[in-house]
Amino acid sequence: MKKLANKVAVITGASKGIGAGIAKSLAAEGASVVVNYSSSKEGADKVVAEIESNGGKAIAVQGNVSDLADIARLFAETTKAFGPVDILVNNAGVYKFGGIEQLTAEEFHTQFDTNVLGLLLATQGAVKTFNENGGSIINIGSVVSAIAPIGSSIYTATKGAVDAITHVLSKELGPKKIRVNSINPGMVETEGTHAAGFIGSDFQTEQERTAPLGRIGQPEDIGLLAVFLASEDSRWLTGETLLAGGGVR
Repeated sequence: MKKLANKVAVITGASKGIGAGIAKSLAAEGASVVVNYSSSKEGADKVVAEIESNGGKAIAVQGNVSDLADIARLFAETTKAFGPVDILVNNAGVYKFGGIEQLTAEEFHTQFDTNVLGLLLATQGAVKTFNENGGSIINIGSVVSAIAPIGSSIYTATKGAVDAITHVLSKELGPKKIRVNSINPGMVETEGTHAAGFIGSDFQTEQERTAPLGRIGQPEDIGLLAVFLASEDSRWLTGETLLAGGGVR
């Protein structure tokens, strides 16, 4: 029997990259998956089609995670299609690097609204739909909260907040049988890292040089960890932040 059979999972920001990898991995283990997206309907539909072609169940639901009305609609459509939620993956996130001289209030709010407020609102929405058996919340942080790279002050601050929220909510939601953990990836090859120019750059070369495992990550590397944290295999884990950067720390 598949590890996530009869489970319902919502993955925010799942139209591409790490989120898409997680959605496919959870579906492969039997979960009915909701592929949330903000703007890329084409990407979300492609993920759903791939899941369905492999015998899984999935729907795509548009919604901005920092918008309370969109969150309410996301979980209403989820429960209508599949029933109560068992797994939430808070993956939606944005990033932009730049020195302190380039910092703007607009960029601060853009990153914090999605990476922090969006995570909190999505969690709030999910908690309302978990049943008495509880469930698993998986936050996607980043190794930046440990290594603090130059030029990442806003982004690192958001991911430091994710670490803190993970610890707080693990204590707050434990009595409801809801586990809260975080996966903190290092550099992963995605559409975003290609578009940002990281792939093929000196930055990638340096990451591969310093990583004990000698390579950058792939979305499926994170997907496998998400399956572990979503399943009964990790039933005794909560409040953990798993560094997933090939040994970079």
